[in-house]
Amino acid sequence: MRLSRSFGKTLRQAPADAETASHKYLTRAGFVQQVAAGIYSYLPLGWRSLTKISNIIREEMNRTGAQEVSMPVVQPRELWEQSGRADTFQPPLATLTDRRGRKMIIAPTHEETTTLMVAANLESYRDLPFNLYQIQTKFRDEARPRAGLLRVREFEMKDAYSFDKDEEGLDVSFREMADAYRRIFSRVGIDVRMVEADSGPIGGKDSNEFVLLADSGEDTIFVCSDENCGYAANAEKAEFKKPAAEPEEPRELEEVHTPGIKTIEALAEFVGVPVSKTVKAVFYTPETPSETSAGGEIVFVSIRGDLEVNETKLRNSMGGAELRFATPEEVAAAGIVAGSASAIGLDDENGPRSRARITSIADDSLVDSPNLVAGANRTDYHLKNGNYGRDFSADVVADIAMARAGDACPNDCNGHLVEHRGVEVGHIFKLGTRYSESMGATFIDEDGSEKLAIMGCYGIGIGRLLAATVEANHDDKGMILPRAIAPYEVYLARLNTNDETVVTAADKFYDELVSAGVEVLFDDRDEPPGVKFNDADLIGLPLRVVVSARGLRNGEIELKRRDSDEITMAPLSEGVQAVKVALEG
Repeated sequence: MRLSRSFGKTLRQAPADAETASHKYLTRAGFVQQVAAGIYSYLPLGWRSLTKISNIIREEMNRTGAQEVSMPVVQPRELWEQSGRADTFQPPLATLTDRRGRKMIIAPTHEETTTLMVAANLESYRDLPFNLYQIQTKFRDEARPRAGLLRVREFEMKDAYSFDKDEEGLDVSFREMADAYRRIFSRVGIDVRMVEADSGPIGGKDSNEFVLLADSGEDTIFVCSDENCGYAANAEKAEFKKPAAEPEEPRELEEVHTPGIKTIEALAEFVGVPVSKTVKAVFYTPETPSETSAGGEIVFVSIRGDLEVNETKLRNSMGGAELRFATPEEVAAAGIVAGSASAIGLDDENGPRSRARITSIADDSLVDSPNLVAGANRTDYHLKNGNYGRDFSADVVADIAMARAGDACPNDCNGHLVEHRGVEVGHIFKLGTRYSESMGATFIDEDGSEKLAIMGCYGIGIGRLLAATVEANHDDKGMILPRAIAPYEVYLARLNTNDETVVTAADKFYDELVSAGVEVLFDDRDEPPGVKFNDADLIGLPLRVVVSARGLRNGEIELKRRDSDEITMAPLSEGVQAVKVALEG
């Protein structure tokens, strides 16, 4: 492709809101153009890279025996009502009403549609296992799209769905997909970690993310410091060994006057105990109140004072309910004394539960922590020596604590958690029967009984993968694109455009490279050398080749790999072979 004929322009300045390298360089290099917040057009260079990534994914999916399909972007909302996700998916579904008055959604993912397809075609255990995949547009109405292609609303995604007759089969499918993902990421040129993850709105019992460690990432990843351990999880999922409390005999409750004390740190200092000997109370309320609560429901969370609440774990402990912090007015209306509250006395005759519907949730750290300092449920007073089981209890006890750097690894090792930033580039899930049950995907087993298909699902965001590759491969001049996904392999720069000898030689060499199967972006513009070299670095093709008057005086061309500062010369007569050798690196 001659650059003079190529649609799109490079830009000297990045968008004002661009913070990440991928956002800056993909925009400046003319790969993408923003249409609206989180919505982008791909220009020819960007689309070529995206197509190459898609083809790599197709090859690896086909290698596993997965079969490609195509499903509609617009779907009836009733499908999502059937699966139970119509009102719970986050971010909320983008909806529309068609000309017949039927409610439709713009699909953020395709579990429902795939399972509907399978339910109509699956008959016998002999039909299993199989895996269906597509590469197609999705839409998720993110509240805060950011970082260019790393957090968008409309995007291309490869989503695959496996169907097996039992859990053992799902384990095999899951491992096959994990191996395929490792090959995909290796081929596009990035090093990733597979970490434990929360399943979020997709659901299922287990899931793993593939994460590129990068300072620009919006995800927090914890990795065990012990190289022989291998534990890794994102912050939403990460577990840790909580410091054990010293064993003590339970002592009698004792009320303490604590004037003006409103924080855990101030309370611990006032009473003279470590923060770990206190109980913190945090209040939430459901985003969508239930009919029975009429908006008056409070989720009363109790956790040890040295820990913080992990809201994803908290949500999961409540069956996936979306929560928000309760307002001071909602807390007061429930009879809760903020700053001096605890679960002690929650069920008293005139306690908070006599005035509001309250769900009490306690972190498991409280169960074996004796003689804690907790609120007395009246202003300026606290209680010493509170003990779980004797003085207070909870409707739910679970691990709802946020892991932090330095916490002990949950595995049986001597390691601790090390914090990293990361970019999620893929996610795989064990769904079980969540969708096959609601959508009726059953089969007749060998014994003649009807059983539910066991499902897994597997996603890769194509544009995000492109952006992540740039995050891992760039310098202060621009992108350094791996050969496998670069839109072209060679940036051929023709200098001295007013010299007929140079023009003729460069044009001839361009034709020779193309005939030899080399993908070339030929900079034949009437621009100064500095502009061409800057654009070559910005676009980041693997190899820059220069045809100039100075080089031709010796019958030579100049070659420079984008990932090296070394410049070499090669005879023009052997130029095609020299380019191929240089590309192999």
